[in-house]
Amino acid sequence: MLNYYQAKDFIETVEGLIFAVVEQGLEEGKVLCFLRYIKKESGWVKVATEEANQFLKQHAAQYLFYSKKKAAHLHAVLLNDITVHHSPRQRLQAIIVKKTPDLIEQDCIALCQLLIQKGISNEVLGITGSLLIGVQKESSDIDIVVYGRENFHRVRQLIKELIVKGKLETLKEGDWLASYQRRSCDLNYQDYVWHEQRKYNKALINGRKFDLNLIVDANVDTANYEKQGCVLLQVEVNNASYAFDYPARFKIKHNTINEIVCYTATYTGQAELGEWVEVSGALEVDSAGNQRVLVGSTREAKGEYIKVISQPT
Repeated sequence: MLNYYQAKDFIETVEGLIFAVVEQGLEEGKVLCFLRYIKKESGWVKVATEEANQFLKQHAAQYLFYSKKKAAHLHAVLLNDITVHHSPRQRLQAIIVKKTPDLIEQDCIALCQLLIQKGISNEVLGITGSLLIGVQKESSDIDIVVYGRENFHRVRQLIKELIVKGKLETLKEGDWLASYQRRSCDLNYQDYVWHEQRKYNKALINGRKFDLNLIVDANVDTANYEKQGCVLLQVEVNNASYAFDYPARFKIKHNTINEIVCYTATYTGQAELGEWVEVSGALEVDSAGNQRVLVGSTREAKGEYIKVISQPT
């Protein structure tokens, strides 16, 4: 069993619980994660945030965890409690060579073949979400993982090109609306769609929606942060190189605050170099006095957002 875990991996425990890994590295010898699926008589059942927390409180409280590094409540699993490591790369390779793929697997294979034909190695691709553990439905989306920042941005460019050539489609109004409602974010619908359309990290293949997720080998941040309350700022972004990372990072021009850090997928890739943003989040400070704004202090990030308010002329 591998002891190296990255975001978008899934880990399974002996109790029949599957957690989504949320960050590379360990804290107190545990993998930081969040409960996503519970095994019941009917099979694997996906659970929402509050349902997951309540279930663990009642049945497996050992997996509830307060992260001192993040100053946040989440879930964590000791290495010895992991029975199966679901790897996005390994699972995708198994799907690609499958003799009788189902409809969603066929679309996944078709998408990967388009990318591979354009020079993307299948070794830098993976699959997460329901497909990772084989519980996809006919209506399921495809969650592609791309390893490496350069590879990820190359795939984004290819998505743009393939849309122009008619090999892929942009999301339709109903798709955008469903995505917006699922995100339940603190932007209005028009602002949400404007930000999303320029990212090219989602599109349709054969009418099925897919998303791209970037995974990089990151230097694990060992600093412990303390929350200092909520903050609302309007600032200029002076480095957006890590805008699609997990967590997303935006360096900003400010007298005392160094950066915006975001754990909420809605605001990944939200701003570009030179743009002014309005950010609402939690002000945090580490022991060295470094300050940052955290967006995604809770899984739903209620009241927290990043929004572009002006662009370079």
